Amino acid sequence: MASAPGSVSQVRETTGHLLKIAKGTGTTIFIVGHVTKEGVVAGPRVLEHMVDTVLYFEGDRHASYRVLRGVKNRFGSTNEIGVFEMREEGLAEVMNPSEFMLNGKPKGASGSVVACTMEGTRPILAEIQALVCRSNFGIPRRTAAGTDLNRVNLLMAVLEKRAGLSLSACDAYVNIAGGIRMNEPAMDLGIVMALASSFRDIAVDEKTICFGEVGLSGEVRAVSMAQQRVTEAGKLGFETCILPKVSIPGLTDAKGVKIVGVGNIREAIGQIM
Repeated sequence: MASAPGSVSQVRETTGHLLKIAKGTGTTIFIVGHVTKEGVVAGPRVLEHMVDTVLYFEGDRHASYRVLRGVKNRFGSTNEIGVFEMREEGLAEVMNPSEFMLNGKPKGASGSVVACTMEGTRPILAEIQALVCRSNFGIPRRTAAGTDLNRVNLLMAVLEKRAGLSLSACDAYVNIAGGIRMNEPAMDLGIVMALASSFRDIAVDEKTICFGEVGLSGEVRAVSMAQQRVTEAGKLGFETCILPKVSIPGLTDAKGVKIVGVGNIREAIGQIM
């Protein structure tokens, strides 16, 4: 084409020809590009509008794993992810991401809690780490890695108001071990438990897992796919699952896991204290 490389007309026409070939021959075509500093596909947005699926291949430069995450999919959910690990022989699929994420979890350490999140239809167990200590500055420092900092600040306010924990003068650091970013509301209860565990310096049983959304009144609200989360916990050898009380009637098989239903964060914290 006579237009400049990377122009809208050139990208549109080239992608259109590739689409005709793909649809006419039943062939899957991968178009590989790069992303900008903002984390979006570089170049005209018309490319993303024309194709059927947009996948981001992301990961931490200091870690060996990579995550294939869908941001557009005309034929299914965009919440699905694939986890891969870079080895000597090349890129290999991680068949059990939960076991991979929990590798190296410390035993008997306060502020460490295992929670379950859903990526599409796949349950993934991840370790939430929290460190709470008295601040030496006038304004406490709050840091979150792998989750939303605003959500952490909200949950700390709920803990102080509804559970009586004096966190306003404390520094707080929250980390999702393994580096994969998780923002599902079901992680709320895990973050709350990790913060309370670190504040009281009491370790949570390593065979305990939790999940649930926390509201501003301190209530623990139901989340979707509770049965799949419990099943995944049973597969990995967890013995106790703390979950919203309203989710218990929907469970059909506990998979040998002790089910503990809680209605608010006071009840949840009481299970570990």
